[in-house]
Amino acid sequence: MARKNHNPRADDMRVVVPIHNAVNERAWQEVLKWETGRGAEKCGGLKLVSFKGNAHKLTPKARLKMLFGYQAPFDRHDWLVDRCGVRTRYVIDFYTGRADPNTPSPTGNTSFYLDVRPALDNFEGIKMRFGRLWDQWFGNAARPTQSS
Repeated sequence: MARKNHNPRADDMRVVVPIHNAVNERAWQEVLKWETGRGAEKCGGLKLVSFKGNAHKLTPKARLKMLFGYQAPFDRHDWLVDRCGVRTRYVIDFYTGRADPNTPSPTGNTSFYLDVRPALDNFEGIKMRFGRLWDQWFGNAARPTQSS
């Protein structure tokens, strides 16, 4: 917080830390969904190599959504993960959501939406995004098989 020129009070941190942890845990779970079935279990699992906050740098998708009238994300992170030597960068846009009063939340009334996806800066990210699009349009059973 000090690095971002915030001067938090100790009482505030009792609220902020659990929310921050819940958001990061949810982001990791979304990364794991993208990585399911890609072989990370063969080498001890997926590893987070680095992460960087880029709150003032909008992703192209966030810019496009803003052109259509959607709210800008309140934060953005870039996470680099390693899957058995294959490194993939993920971009994560953090949006404020609407709390559902009927659904209890570990973060109280705070609601957020995460848009987590592989970056399109290398072949692996492009392949993963295309594969997800293929599955959404045609179903997983229609995907061409890869030879091992």
